[in-house]
Amino acid sequence: MDQDEALTTVDNIVTQFNTYEDFLDSQITTLDLYYLEDEGLARQLVELGYRGTGEVVKREDFEARKAAIEIARLAERTQKKTLTSAGKDLHDNFLKALAAREEDNRSGKVSSVIFIRDKNSRGQEVSGYIDYAHRLKTEDFEVYFSGKKRLLPRPTDMSFYNWDSHIAVWNSTPNYQVIADNPEGLLFKYKRDRKILNVDPKLSRLLCPWGSPAKNTVVGCHFLLQKIFLTQGSSCLLHWQAQPGDNSTRSPIITELYTQAVIFDHVSRRKT
Repeated sequence: MDQDEALTTVDNIVTQFNTYEDFLDSQITTLDLYYLEDEGLARQLVELGYRGTGEVVKREDFEARKAAIEIARLAERTQKKTLTSAGKDLHDNFLKALAAREEDNRSGKVSSVIFIRDKNSRGQEVSGYIDYAHRLKTEDFEVYFSGKKRLLPRPTDMSFYNWDSHIAVWNSTPNYQVIADNPEGLLFKYKRDRKILNVDPKLSRLLCPWGSPAKNTVVGCHFLLQKIFLTQGSSCLLHWQAQPGDNSTRSPIITELYTQAVIFDHVSRRKT
């Protein structure tokens, strides 16, 4: 028997039996058990090639081939997995931007942070930063790409601010550590390469009005900065367009779905 035939034989056995013990049992006859009176001994004799009604397959060969087939099966399933945004007729720029980033965020090539400011279902103005890759893993984005729901920040996201109740919260995620006590404003540290993403570079202390309800909270001041940014002149715009960090970019999105939307993209230099 040549190598190809031997490999085919092992593959047939591996796909037919769940475990090596199941394969050994298939080679044991009732007569074997009658004379040996020991199932364990009968299995050992089959494994050594002294008993059995078929091909001799070593345990290590069986288990190695079983693992290889399983890896190949998982890889094929992953490759065939369709992106949630695939095939969707997207019209709004925001959904198009999310779709363009979906595959890279799922694979870890890019980590995107989404800033959204708009009103919730209660008519309250809310804003916050969303770890896109984390949300992709923890919920089904079908409802967003199909237009059934709008993506909005939650109190469980990286940061959240309710403009009516003045509630400000922030949470670290599997991808980012939130640094909320920085005097220059809210920062996110990407855990893979430890690079800092500065979502409001060097402006929060300058632009935060001392009479604001959230004057003593970095997060509150940070969100207020986002609101001021829309009403200030070009001088504010020139400062705001600074790079948010190493290997990071900031992309304002013109959208009809939200009052304001910005996407920060960070490319990790550490191998996945």
